[in-house]
Amino acid sequence: MKKSIVLLGRADHAEAMRVAAGLTISGHKVRLVFMTGPVEESTENEKQAELLELSEIEPETTVAGQEIPHLDVAALSMAMLEADAVICV
Repeated sequence: MKKSIVLLGRADHAEAMRVAAGLTISGHKVRLVFMTGPVEESTENEKQAELLELSEIEPETTVAGQEIPHLDVAALSMAMLEADAVICV
């Protein structure tokens, strides 16, 4: 059964991107939200960002001032309430 999943990238952004892309293999709809700080510019993160692009996942963030779409507390709460599952990485 295909699910709607919100994946919260808190501790390891690269791992969160890997997990998000992997979940799409089974047809799940994945919404990736980076938290706790900006995503570092590193070779590993660039590789994982390519996976997100191939998986058609457009990441969001709770960190203000980033180049990707920002979610405020209310929007994040609604996303989690509407999801079938919430995963924290």
